[in-house]
Amino acid sequence: MRNESAYCMAVMVPLAAKSSIFLLLVLSITTPYLTVAATILESNTLRPNIKQTCETLKATVLTFLPSSSNYTALATKNWSGTAWSKPSCIVQPSSSSQAQEVVSVLSKGGVSFAVRSGGHMPSPLAANTDGGVLIDLSGLKSIQYDARKSEAKIGAGLKWGEVYAELERSKVTVVGGRVLDVGVGGLILGSGLSYLSDLYGLACDNVVNFEVVLAGGKLVNASARENQDLFWALKGGLNNFGLVTSFTLKTYSIYQVWGGVKLYNYTDLPKLLRAANEYQSTPTKDPYANFMLQAFPTNQSIGVVLNMVYLRPVPSPAAFAPFYNIPTTGDLTRVQTLREMMSGQGVPDIPRWDWRTTSFKPSEGVYERIEGVLAEAPEVATIAGLTGGTLALGLQPISTLLVDAGREKGGNALGLERMNQTWWVLDTGHWLEKDDEVAHEATKRLINKINDEVEEEQAEVDYLFMNDASWDQDVIASYGENNVAKLKAVRRKYDPQFVFTNLVFGGFKLG
Repeated sequence: MRNESAYCMAVMVPLAAKSSIFLLLVLSITTPYLTVAATILESNTLRPNIKQTCETLKATVLTFLPSSSNYTALATKNWSGTAWSKPSCIVQPSSSSQAQEVVSVLSKGGVSFAVRSGGHMPSPLAANTDGGVLIDLSGLKSIQYDARKSEAKIGAGLKWGEVYAELERSKVTVVGGRVLDVGVGGLILGSGLSYLSDLYGLACDNVVNFEVVLAGGKLVNASARENQDLFWALKGGLNNFGLVTSFTLKTYSIYQVWGGVKLYNYTDLPKLLRAANEYQSTPTKDPYANFMLQAFPTNQSIGVVLNMVYLRPVPSPAAFAPFYNIPTTGDLTRVQTLREMMSGQGVPDIPRWDWRTTSFKPSEGVYERIEGVLAEAPEVATIAGLTGGTLALGLQPISTLLVDAGREKGGNALGLERMNQTWWVLDTGHWLEKDDEVAHEATKRLINKINDEVEEEQAEVDYLFMNDASWDQDVIASYGENNVAKLKAVRRKYDPQFVFTNLVFGGFKLG
């Protein structure tokens, strides 16, 4: 079983802006949400004068101080309250050159910082900072569509709904997020699962060029022609190498699709899991079909939600035949645009979230065991007992087609094995900050119990999907030793001072 216990993190903190002396702090993280790291960052004895740094940035970049009228709204703009923090200031570069200036000042000054694209990740410090400088990329919102090249250059501050709406005008789309309110940057750098992935791979596989600000402030391109090693590393390497200001993505002529939401009684979850296994076991998988299944063990009146799409305007395609004999309580499937189909997917209005992921080879036996865990585990009742406590499970089918498509496009850092697999996620929502630790620990125990059952079936897959992982899951280690070694070599080359490791605390870090 994966070791997800408390771990140690080495942090190199510059003692002064012009000093070459570093202090090594070994922190035993035994409390949730990196509160120990946050406390140290709050200590003025271990950081330069951030107030002066904010004043310096204010001269050239739109900057919000705690006294600014918009400060609180921006500091709490992250989707989940678990990621709200109190930066010393918030800067909003409106161009790559301004982003260069910001990174250069922070790097030279040894000032801690965080980078926020859409701010959808609930992990504390993933896209916010206590006491450091928050770089809010929402000013980088340009979209340039090149029909001749079938490419779109997309600013890192955009959300997927904005991207799809603009490209839909030309009846094209890109491989991107399935939830419209998610930001472009974090999803792509974390790999990015899409309804188009069986056809074209993950979102990161479809990047033609990353525009990257390195630690010293230099702007470089990473592509199949320039800085190829950095290009590879950014496909799953998150924020360990630089600040990405734009992504150039391949576009595809997909406009009208069939799909939407089907609703079922929670009591039909066993039938739906068997149908999912049958769908995943098909020898010749239809690459135009995809789905995500969600169920709510703590709120069984909601039932089971099946988001399904066929990337052609063909009603009720044969690919979804395993599901058709299960009675629905509601059916919103129809021919519509891909963006319309995704806009019909709602997210519960709950202020605080945590989630946790695992992966395994699908089988009827595995799904029966997981169903048993959900029916019997006391952790479900623990979560339900919280104020607003909600547990949602998510089943995401991954086929060999997805892996093949990524390899055909040059490969990524994820180390995916060529096999059909399931990326499973537990989403836990609640209302009160005091319940954060209870929710986190209950979700962790549930995943551990599921992993135990997966091991009994000998169905383990040693990969963790970053976009669904919790802060204390060792995601990058799951890419495999060779890929981790390559990622570290790329970091030494492009960030030899480890600025994006030691000053950017959030996200999943290379050791």
